[in-house]
Amino acid sequence: MEDTIAAVATAYGEGGIGIIRISGEEALSILNKVFQPIKKHIKKSSGDKDSFKPDSIGITIGEPIVNRRLTYGHIVDYHTNEVIDEVLAVYMKAPYTYTTEDVVEINCHGSIVSLRKVLELILKSGARMAEPGEFTKRAFLNGRLDLTQAEAVIDLIKAKSDKSFDVALGQLEGALSANIIEIRNLLMDELVNLTVNIDYPDEDIEEITYENLLNNLLQIGDMIQKLIDSADTGRIIKEGFKIAIVGKPNVGKSSLMNALLKEARAIVTDIPGTTRDTIVEDITIKGIPVKLIDTAGIHETDDTVEKIGIEKSKESFNEADLVIFILDSSQPITEEDQHIIDIVGERRILVLLNKTDLGLIMDEIALRQEMPGALIIKTAVKDGQGIKDIEKEIENLVYNGEIKQKGNTFITNVRHSNLLISAKSALDDAVNMINLGEALEFIEIDVKRSFEFLGEVIGETVSESIIDEVFSRFCLGK
Repeated sequence: MEDTIAAVATAYGEGGIGIIRISGEEALSILNKVFQPIKKHIKKSSGDKDSFKPDSIGITIGEPIVNRRLTYGHIVDYHTNEVIDEVLAVYMKAPYTYTTEDVVEINCHGSIVSLRKVLELILKSGARMAEPGEFTKRAFLNGRLDLTQAEAVIDLIKAKSDKSFDVALGQLEGALSANIIEIRNLLMDELVNLTVNIDYPDEDIEEITYENLLNNLLQIGDMIQKLIDSADTGRIIKEGFKIAIVGKPNVGKSSLMNALLKEARAIVTDIPGTTRDTIVEDITIKGIPVKLIDTAGIHETDDTVEKIGIEKSKESFNEADLVIFILDSSQPITEEDQHIIDIVGERRILVLLNKTDLGLIMDEIALRQEMPGALIIKTAVKDGQGIKDIEKEIENLVYNGEIKQKGNTFITNVRHSNLLISAKSALDDAVNMINLGEALEFIEIDVKRSFEFLGEVIGETVSESIIDEVFSRFCLGK
């Protein structure tokens, strides 16, 4: 028999409600030990129905606990008969629960003291403290969720934007699992054909042809590659798109930061070098979580503090998914601008020709020749000109120019991405074997490897150590 486990399922701290979850065969008996159901009877007074006042309140102790019905009562320490808290409790009978076991949830007042006292009493009554993620782990082990769906629970909790929430919810509902299962079924068909032809070569069966096998494996490989190709966008949706704003002092970096944030977060003055350190803000642009980094102006200086800020600026754009390089278009390119152009290199870059309201003096043609891979937008950030164009380009860069619908499947998990790459590599090995005319036995080995790597994604063939590692990332109570 599995232990009955318990933990606080809501975040610690002050709140209106805090929930304690219990799961296991002893969940109901533990609830019966610590919970005293109460039913209040209120008798209406005679008189104006619009000015209702209770005439009397009666109480019935020991109301029966009914499956899936919220019951009012007290948590009582049965050793001392002390009332610990006034709560609402619900018992949910297996198998139609989160863990597929008997589950109890107790809605306490959301104070740390109340939750601690109630949980201590439950643990003394026969439950043990749940490990991080153990409720979801039981849901996985009991077959209610596969491993990708279980991992989606973490992503839902940590979602930073509507889009990341939608992707996680789709994964929880089985969108990624359905893709993996479809690919595995196709591989299983090929494995069956290979096995039959290897084991029963003299039987009256349809002989497998290298040409058909090659075409089928190439099509399956394309399906896997499509998922792999979604990983970069998936990572951005999950973790955020890192944008570093760079440029020499006083070109409008802080003004852009404020315009995108739609608030005055960074100090804006006409004095060069106002920003002496990196400022990092999390925002959402077109549904995309963005980590926006306003850097110190990159230029030659003898100021020790400014030098430190400039080094941080260089580190920031080295780690960024996108560099927004701002130039003062009312002036020719300066040595400071050229220095930044030289160190930016071939990174993904969006160039803003700012201060166009002051007149465009900069040689745009020469700039395009020097930075042929850059996107260039003309702006007057202080007046809000070009902000919508910048947001649109960010959206295009994240989605590679395609508007993604809610139902799209993205790979947002590094574990999934690595396994898909391994599965594709094994399939590529099989394709090479076919092209070399190798025996079916050797081809079967590589196809089976691909099949097993995909099984690890959804937890069909995953080791116990990997399962433990996955669920160790969960918080207590989930």
